Amino acid sequence: MRRLLLVLAVVTVGLAGLMTVATAAGRIGGDAATPTLLAPKATVRYEPAAGAGGVNPAAPVAVTVADGTLDTVDLLNEAGARVSGALNADRTTWTASESLGYDRTYTWRGIATGSDGRKVPVEGSFATVKPSEKVRGTLNIGDGRTVGIAAPIQIQFNGHVRDRAAAERALAVTTSVPTEGAWGWLPDENGGSRVHWRPKEYWKPNTRVTVTAKLYGVAYGDGRYGAADVTSTFTIGRAQIVKADVNSFRMVVMRNGRQVASYPASYGLGSDPNRNTRSGIHVVSEKFTDKRMISEQYGYDVMEKWAVRISNNGEFIHANPASSGAQGSSNVTHGCVNLSLENARAYYDTALYGDPVEVTGTPIALSAKDGDIWDWTLSWQQWKGLSAL
Repeated sequence: MRRLLLVLAVVTVGLAGLMTVATAAGRIGGDAATPTLLAPKATVRYEPAAGAGGVNPAAPVAVTVADGTLDTVDLLNEAGARVSGALNADRTTWTASESLGYDRTYTWRGIATGSDGRKVPVEGSFATVKPSEKVRGTLNIGDGRTVGIAAPIQIQFNGHVRDRAAAERALAVTTSVPTEGAWGWLPDENGGSRVHWRPKEYWKPNTRVTVTAKLYGVAYGDGRYGAADVTSTFTIGRAQIVKADVNSFRMVVMRNGRQVASYPASYGLGSDPNRNTRSGIHVVSEKFTDKRMISEQYGYDVMEKWAVRISNNGEFIHANPASSGAQGSSNVTHGCVNLSLENARAYYDTALYGDPVEVTGTPIALSAKDGDIWDWTLSWQQWKGLSAL
């Protein structure tokens, strides 16, 4: 009996010991604090990368922080002036709002604070590309002008553009009236490349047109880069078309579909191919109250009144008293359209840059050899083939 009690006592003590250990183990596990996770440190990323060289000055410029916020950010040029820019609403990204300069070094300065509360510097620098040449583009139609319904938009570059596709992608034309059109690259002229935008058909009167050429920073190839953006907004005027049938010996002016004038005229001498007025759609490009006209081939040097240029091969609509006896009855000129003083002045006063002059009835066609604006001598498919895209 005593032996049985002794065994039970040992078992009871053993169970108590196990319960004590279990309770102690539970107490240790329950009271221990959960280890705290460390908050992440701020990570700053730069666009372009810090230390980069040859950066395009028109490329996006930004600094972004992950796991933190930007306290202060400055991007400084070599003179210590700040580049314009702004933080986003949650202060995680600063973006430059102005283009940078060519061949310059820019330095970041600022502070970011991480989620861990620690400060991280915004620092580093990068350098922009140094062009071998900065090429400028010039638009032919200025802001606020009113032009005729055949007016092409021209951008004349003062240097050669090898990568025409890159340049063309930077160009845009928007219109108040839906207008189909396309850019076409013409042979280099005046020491540089040139590109025209032509509508498929004549412009609709009163169309408002905006040209935007984002050329700054565009790489043209051979180390050349765009010097500046250019833009213009202008208006298409009334629909004035000159109908010039050389065999009628008259020049008819149509305005908005109605004939407003019919002048006796003399065109180029038909028996001399060099003196034929070229057939095709000419475009008024400039006009002069007085214009000196010289030809070494035909030996004349005269000053003519009310001269409206319709091509760069020497063709004008102008007054010429010397041919007054032929005006309305025969063609005797050196290729120009001759009118009386009174009629030439009347037409001169109505002519706008971009007005079409449709010459018909001669065997020699207007072509690229005749100078600047021969856009309308090509079919629409031929014109679209001049695009670089």
